[in-house]
Amino acid sequence: MAMTIPRPLSRKERRAEQEDFFPIQRLDYVEFYVGNARQAVHYYQSGFGFNLIGYLGPETGVRDRSSYLLEQGQIRFIFTTPLFPEGPIAEHIHKHGDGVRDIAFQVPDAASAYAAATERGAASEAEPTTVRDNNGSFTRAAIRAYGDTIHSIIQRNDYHPHFLPGFRPAHDTFEIKPTGIKAVDHMVANVELGKMDDWVNFYANMLGFQNTLHFDDKTINTEYSALMSKVMENGNGRVKFPINEPAAGRKKSQIQEYLDYYIGPGVQHIALATADIVATVRDMTSRGVEFMPTPHSYYEALPERIGEIKESYNTLEELSILADRDDEGYLLQIFTRPVEDRPTVFYEIIERHGARGFGAGNFKALFEAIEREQEARGNL
Repeated sequence: MAMTIPRPLSRKERRAEQEDFFPIQRLDYVEFYVGNARQAVHYYQSGFGFNLIGYLGPETGVRDRSSYLLEQGQIRFIFTTPLFPEGPIAEHIHKHGDGVRDIAFQVPDAASAYAAATERGAASEAEPTTVRDNNGSFTRAAIRAYGDTIHSIIQRNDYHPHFLPGFRPAHDTFEIKPTGIKAVDHMVANVELGKMDDWVNFYANMLGFQNTLHFDDKTINTEYSALMSKVMENGNGRVKFPINEPAAGRKKSQIQEYLDYYIGPGVQHIALATADIVATVRDMTSRGVEFMPTPHSYYEALPERIGEIKESYNTLEELSILADRDDEGYLLQIFTRPVEDRPTVFYEIIERHGARGFGAGNFKALFEAIEREQEARGNL
């Protein structure tokens, strides 16, 4: 099975990392707490094209949970389920439903990064601990973020690049074909009204991120609802976290709907990068992944707004793919429907052609699509 190793840091990125008190080399993994990990894994294998590469559970000596490690491109997802109704994993699922628990950062020195963050005020979740096994040496610490989300801080040393301590190799039981997604482009957090700047300051002051973009409720709004958003980016630009809070509107915003159903702040969506969004979306749609529809009216003005692109506008409309342009190029993006019965977590598929933004020109179209779903649920 072919594996993708993250590219080496450029000279500019190495310099930024050396100057950064919390230097992040990459997202190491994203861990979800879910009610039935075995079934969730099958969905991500069959619909998204992830390969199963590791397993942890009773068969490996762990008695309270089962965890499955999936990989595609540079993306590693872990799906963890409790084996008993008591304990923090079960409590997390009871409160939030299926959702992201841990966004893990790989750093060159976990103890130093943990100390830097906690000395600046970050709340500790776990102090640095080192494990040595046949795969090498692995150090992990963790801090708390918004809601019940945490950030593990991972130092792999010489540790096998695709595994975590306690996991044994595992393999798909049926043929898996990748869908072309390569990496996590960004991850979006929804937080309570009035709390966005608190978490902007958390990432800036405690983890050394920078605020690179700001959208207010005059930019992101529809007839019924609005939100405010600030984009936080780490020193070398590899990790991007837009942070949303609801804004006053005539009716309940989709951010507030998320907060109501997730019972607090959490990860709203994960954007997955591809080099060929048309092929990826066609493939995922054929596998049963449901995307947000976009009305014909959106595409009538699109060529004039975006200009020349290499893709066919008819194809974009056929697949409901959105397009936006900034000073550096254009991007193509599309959003899935929520992947849980609670209207919480969903995904974005994105292809960038130079553009560094997040599709601000598409927010209105996206919001209106979500509001049609809210209205069908009786929550608008």
